Amino acid sequence: MCGIAGIVRIEQGPVGDLAAIVAAMTATLVHRGPDDAGAWVDHEAGVALGSRRLAVIDLSSEGSQPMVSADGHLVLAFNGEVYNAGEMRRDLENGGTRFRGHSDTEVLLEAVNAWGLQAALGRANAMFALAMWDKTNQVLTLARDRLGEKPLYWSSTGGSFLFGSELNALCSSRGLRPSIDRDSVAAYLRHGCVPAPRSIYQGVAKLAAGSLLQVHSDPAGGRRQVAEPVQWWSARAVATTAIANRKPIAPGDAVAQVHDLLVDSVALRTVADVAVGAFLSGGIDSTTVVALMAAGRTSPVRTFTIGSTEAAYDESDPARAVARHLGTDHTELLVTPAEAMAAIGRLPHVYDEPFGNSSGLPTLLVSELARTQVTVALSGDGGDELFGGYTRHVSLPALWRRIDRLPARSRGALAAGLSALSPAAWDRLASTVAPVLPSRSRQSHPGDKVHKLARVLGAADPAAAYLALLSDWPDPGRLVLGGSEPLSASVEPGLWSGPGDLTDHLMLADTVGYLAENQLTKLDRASMSVGLEARTPMLDHRLFELAWQLPPDLRIRNGQGKWALRQVLARYIPPELTDRPKNGFAVPIAEWLRGPLRPWAEDLLATEALQHHNLLDPAPIRAAWAEHASGRVDRSVILWNVLMLQSWLDTHHPGT
Repeated sequence: MCGIAGIVRIEQGPVGDLAAIVAAMTATLVHRGPDDAGAWVDHEAGVALGSRRLAVIDLSSEGSQPMVSADGHLVLAFNGEVYNAGEMRRDLENGGTRFRGHSDTEVLLEAVNAWGLQAALGRANAMFALAMWDKTNQVLTLARDRLGEKPLYWSSTGGSFLFGSELNALCSSRGLRPSIDRDSVAAYLRHGCVPAPRSIYQGVAKLAAGSLLQVHSDPAGGRRQVAEPVQWWSARAVATTAIANRKPIAPGDAVAQVHDLLVDSVALRTVADVAVGAFLSGGIDSTTVVALMAAGRTSPVRTFTIGSTEAAYDESDPARAVARHLGTDHTELLVTPAEAMAAIGRLPHVYDEPFGNSSGLPTLLVSELARTQVTVALSGDGGDELFGGYTRHVSLPALWRRIDRLPARSRGALAAGLSALSPAAWDRLASTVAPVLPSRSRQSHPGDKVHKLARVLGAADPAAAYLALLSDWPDPGRLVLGGSEPLSASVEPGLWSGPGDLTDHLMLADTVGYLAENQLTKLDRASMSVGLEARTPMLDHRLFELAWQLPPDLRIRNGQGKWALRQVLARYIPPELTDRPKNGFAVPIAEWLRGPLRPWAEDLLATEALQHHNLLDPAPIRAAWAEHASGRVDRSVILWNVLMLQSWLDTHHPGT
């Protein structure tokens, strides 16, 4: 696992000291790779690749990067892990390849040399972002893994092409002086993150999941050409093909296939030359991962949980019960409000773009906790998207079938009725009936969900209904001065018109949008900020393909998601240990903003502070803050987005 960066001269002429430039770029990535630094420079070609290394496989110098192929043809800077490197290595050795060391980086490098780039990437079971320089053909290639686990930014500016694992690496280059992209700010306020291919800066892009980009040399010696990114793997194509070719399968056979693939995926992701553990929230996904890690082991799995002294947000009891049942070596940290709030000031540094998911804070804290004992931690991310785990996967199709038949006037009246009670009032009402409901029918934050469902009633089609459910600020364009909200990948028409039912479309939209841009960004930045490698067994591409082949009732059955996954887990854990409302790692932001965080929020949300960067219209933000502070309405989600944006601006652009 590493952080990578580099520069390629686009136009003829001097670009400065390439070695110094790439050293400055990789210096911003020390947290991603604290164990080693490396650079490869070709002044004549105008190319420099750099790397910061977190040593996980082959801790010797033979695993150092950037790495040159045995024949000197290719140079690779690689951030990630190739989990099936052993299998690929054996195939290459049978073909005559000889290896110097034991790193997965060398395996991928020689695989590209032997089989070609597309074939090597297709054979790799991996998470990665990479940069490869072909010395013979004078071509730079950037590529990113299938589902977007590892980030990669790029920019073509000032006569140079720059790339890096984080924005800070690009901004360290003297040639890049970016301006805030107001359209990206609007997208951020909608989604709580900046979706690819955009970044928060004009002229800087993210390489999208499953994509590659090449910089070609002009044979005549003129300006190098930056080609348009192309997809080498498409979640949408794989899912739609699987849906169109679904075949009947016995439930028992389906569960057995899911089980066996998960067992193999977890086993591959526990291979390391350093200590490996796992995050444990006590929910279905993380518990399944830990249960499969623990099966057949002679030593206990190390598991880590962050709890809260706020009882409504504390996950420590369920996680502790699971850990006790599985016999793990369990470590938990009960975080006080003071401790959590002390970490808030670090978030603008950890998330190098504005990031509004408040669970980024506990994810950072649990990563810090895990790093005290291990270098690698397995996570349950991806189970919801693959197996239908979100409430909306069940509730929205059922709701849409009903409201699609209603006249617009009736929809409006119903929406007004649902919105008449504040989220807090709905929460109080739900708490009075919760004791008589089965545990699976109880919901966290029911008031917020009721108000989001009210927005669905005004939607013209399922894509608009989905956007209404997932929106933070429902109309962010009116907040950003001079900004216009761009279309996000999750609501592109093609996602909603292909084969499959509405639940399929929702899950696919979540995969290409919410998972790739929000959840995996959170996991990568939080874990790598402390030099911890996070691995996600649920995102093995073989499991992705299998999950989409399953008939719908093997993922969602009787109104409950993740049916097949629950059957796998039932082999290891009594259902009563995990059959409870979904919470995940969370913090009580709503209460804190009215209490101990109020002075901090008041400063950042003051009219003068909101006007300072000439970016936001203060009026709607001040209105939301007044509503929240009064206790009448919970506006914590949308306010947290603004607070994180303001904190990021004050940290990275204090003078603007």
